[in-house]
Amino acid sequence: MVTAVVMPAPGAPLETRTFERPRIEPGGILLETLGSEVCGTDVHLWKGQLAGVPYPIIPGHVSVGRIAEIGPGEPPRDVAGTPLSVGQVVTFLDVYGTCGRCWHCTVAHATTRCPSRKVYGVTLSADDGLLGGWAEHIYLRPGVHVVALPRELDWRSFLAGGCGMPTALHAVTLGEIAFGDTVVVQGAGPVGLCAAVLAQLRGAGTVIVIGGPEVRLAAATRFGADAVIDIATTTPAERLAIVRDATGGRGADVTIEATGVAAAVPEGMRLTRDAGRYVVVGQYTNAGDATFNPHLDLNQKHLEVRGCWGSDAGHVHRSVRVMARYGRQFPWADLISREYALTEAQSALEDVAAQRVVKALIVPR
Repeated sequence: MVTAVVMPAPGAPLETRTFERPRIEPGGILLETLGSEVCGTDVHLWKGQLAGVPYPIIPGHVSVGRIAEIGPGEPPRDVAGTPLSVGQVVTFLDVYGTCGRCWHCTVAHATTRCPSRKVYGVTLSADDGLLGGWAEHIYLRPGVHVVALPRELDWRSFLAGGCGMPTALHAVTLGEIAFGDTVVVQGAGPVGLCAAVLAQLRGAGTVIVIGGPEVRLAAATRFGADAVIDIATTTPAERLAIVRDATGGRGADVTIEATGVAAAVPEGMRLTRDAGRYVVVGQYTNAGDATFNPHLDLNQKHLEVRGCWGSDAGHVHRSVRVMARYGRQFPWADLISREYALTEAQSALEDVAAQRVVKALIVPR
């Protein structure tokens, strides 16, 4: 039997349940879970803020495991085309079932909008098996995109970035940051912190992080942000003045929103210079409406605004390579505030919801 944490319904206390060890299909993989992150998505799930969630679920959509068993037949391969074997340490794209045939997949090349997509730990039910990371084992169905971790990247270091790293990599890529650019990152959570690091690696001249609380701003400073602005002690007008003063009155060349707060979007538009670029990645749930002036905030500014939803297998693969390459420069695991056992999952969820931690991990064993 396999022990897992189950979220039975929005607002309900988490439970631990036992499941039968699954029979592995050809092409399937059973992972022994090493760790799984606790992120803002899990908080949204607990608060009932995401549509189409088939409760009960096993949370945990970004995880790392050691391959314990592979189904019969030809061994599955990772996204680089290398055959996988028992004992390897791997992660995987949480999105499963993207069809590759619909208009979004084939014409728009926007697989994150495929209507067939399901997500481990989010839109796959616990009634269907071990399809989330807060468990002793995770079953990877045939067709799941697997990314092997290189030896130089410790699994804890990878999970310190968690889903924040591929999401931020997608956003920073869309931002097209150029050498010497001033980049403002709104939000000091995992996505914002990863975006601040990646902006540096893209050649940004100055990186300013706006957010809170202090534990996260301190992490931004340790990981190379040139300046941090605490939202708890400043007004939008003061934040705009600080950014303008740092940029010769112009504003940021590129601004990345990673807050999840609707009011941050019009503020971010104003923080960005004329003819600058604004990438909105934090609005993962419906946080309500925000008001902006189409003339002053968008058209007259000649502002380019890009929405960014989720990540795909390419973003996960590239994140692994970046984190392995720059692990000496950025000690990723320092972002982990605490590890929690399966029986402590409720505390982990509450700590993340209250922003008492930078990164929390569920470590089953």
